[in-house]
Amino acid sequence: MGALSFLVAFLLCLLLCGMLLPLLKRLKAGQEILQYVTEHSSKQGTPTMGGIAFILAIACASAIFCDWTNRATAVAVAVFVAYGIVGFLDDFIKIRYKRNMGLHAYQKIIVQLAIAVLVALFVYGDIAIGDKLRIPFTDRQVKITYWIIPLVIFIYLACTNSVNLTDGIDGLASSTTICFMAGMIALLNRELVSLEAIGDTYAYKQTKDLLILCYVCCGALVAFLLFNCNDAKVFMGDTGSLALGAMVACVAIFTRMSLFIPIVGIMFVVSSVSVILQVVYFKATKGKRIFLMAPFHHHLQKKKWSETRICVLYCAVTVCITLVLLAFGE
Repeated sequence: MGALSFLVAFLLCLLLCGMLLPLLKRLKAGQEILQYVTEHSSKQGTPTMGGIAFILAIACASAIFCDWTNRATAVAVAVFVAYGIVGFLDDFIKIRYKRNMGLHAYQKIIVQLAIAVLVALFVYGDIAIGDKLRIPFTDRQVKITYWIIPLVIFIYLACTNSVNLTDGIDGLASSTTICFMAGMIALLNRELVSLEAIGDTYAYKQTKDLLILCYVCCGALVAFLLFNCNDAKVFMGDTGSLALGAMVACVAIFTRMSLFIPIVGIMFVVSSVSVILQVVYFKATKGKRIFLMAPFHHHLQKKKWSETRICVLYCAVTVCITLVLLAFGE
C-alpha cells in the first residue's frame, strides 16, 4: 500500500505541476526577490505558488488511500490545506501588488494561532493522542496533562515558520521535508510493531493511516522536486511551505512523537535558531553578526556553497540523525 500510494501521489503531482506551471507563467505569478539576496537576482520573476500542485496531489491521494473516517487523518489533511490557504493569501498579495511582503506578520500569526488552538483542543480530546508524549531513545511515554495544549500550539507555530524559513533556496524545503517524512516512515513502522504487540487496535489503525499519509507526502514532493530543484522552474511559495510545516507537525503530534521533531527535523530547527541568534546578537552588539546572513543556508551561500551542495548537506544530516535515532532507540 505504501509503495502504491507513493506512486499515485508522484504521478498526480507530476501531472498537476505540468498543468500549473504554464498557467502561473500566463498569469505572471512571478516571485519578487529580496534585493539584499544578491545571489538570487537571476530568479526574479520565477513562478511561485507551486505548492498548490502538491497540496492538491496529497489531498487527492490521501482521499484514495487513507481512511478519512479516521479523525486524525482527516484533521491532518484539513490542517495541511488550511495552512496552505493562509500561504496562498500571502503569495497572492505579493503577486498582486508586486512586492516581497504579503500579509502582515500579525495577520499571519493570528490565523496560524487560531488553527493551532483548534488542533490542540482536538489532540487533548483524542484517546489515541491525548496528553502523552513518546520519549526519544526510550520506550517510555510521559503524561503532561493540559500542558499538551500550549505545547501543540507552539509546535504548529514553530514548524510552519521554520519550514517557511528553510524555503530559501531551490529545492531545500522540499528535499528536507522528504527526508523528514522518510524518517517518520521508518519510525512509524517500528511503532506499529509495538502497538500490535500490546493490542492497541485504535492507535494501531490511526498510526497506520498516518504512515500512508507520509508515503503520499514523499511521493508528491519527489515529483515537485523535479520542478523545484536548482535551477528551479517554480517555487512552492508560502502556499507550500506553510502547508508542509503543518503536515510535519501533524504527523509527529498525532503519533505522540512531538519530541522527535527537533531531532528528525533538526535542519528546520537550524533555520529558525540561526535567525533568532542573528537578530538577538545584532541588537545586543549594535550591528555585529554571527552569520554572514541568516537563515543558515544563506550564510553557506555567502561562503560560495552551491544550492545543490547545501540541499545535499541538509538531507544528509537529516538522514544520519534519523539513523542514529533508529539505531539507539527502543
